[in-house]
Amino acid sequence: MSAVQEDAGLRARLVAVGVELLASDGIQALTLREIARRAGVSHGAPRRYFPTHVELLSAIAGQGFAELAETVGATLADGPEAGPRAQLAALGRAYLDFSLAHRGMFELMFRHDLLESNRLGLRESSLPLFGVLVDLVAQARPGSGTAPEVAAAALWANLHGIAQLWASRSLQLASGAEDFGPLLDAALDAHLGPDTA
Repeated sequence: MSAVQEDAGLRARLVAVGVELLASDGIQALTLREIARRAGVSHGAPRRYFPTHVELLSAIAGQGFAELAETVGATLADGPEAGPRAQLAALGRAYLDFSLAHRGMFELMFRHDLLESNRLGLRESSLPLFGVLVDLVAQARPGSGTAPEVAAAALWANLHGIAQLWASRSLQLASGAEDFGPLLDAALDAHLGPDTA
C-alpha cells in the first residue's frame, strides 16, 4: 500500500470513527483525542489530516449531508411519477425522519461555526439538496409571484423548525400531535397553498 493510500485510508477511518462516535455518544464526545483513541492512533495523528478540530467536524458533517442527499434521492426516485407536491411531502418526511434518526449528526450538520468557516466546502454540500427543493417548489407553485428560491427557503426553515421543536418535544406538547405528519401537511399548505388534488 502506498503512503498516499495509507493517508487516505487513515483520513477516512478518522471520519468513520467520528460518525460512529457521534451516533453512539453524541456531539459532546467528538474530541480529537477520543476519535484518535477509538481509531487506534496517537492523539496527535488526526492533526496530520485535519489541522483544526473544525476541519474534522466538517468532514464528519459532510458525511451527514451526503447521507441525507442519498436518502432524499432514493425517496424521490421511488416516486418519480408523483407530482411535485407529493414529492415535496416525501422530501419533507425524509428530512424529518433523518433529523430524528440521526439527531447528533443533524445538530452537527447545521452548527453555525462549521457552516460559517465553510471548511471542506461544507456549505456547498447542502446546495444540491436545496436545489432539488427549489425545483420542486417551482413546479408546485408556477407563476406564484414569489421567487422559487425564497419560497423553498421558507419551506426549508419551516421543516427545520419542525425538526428542532419535535426533537425537544415542544411540538408534541403544544399541538397534541403524536406524529409530525399533520405538521408537515400544514407546512406544505402554508407554503404551497391547500392541496386540491
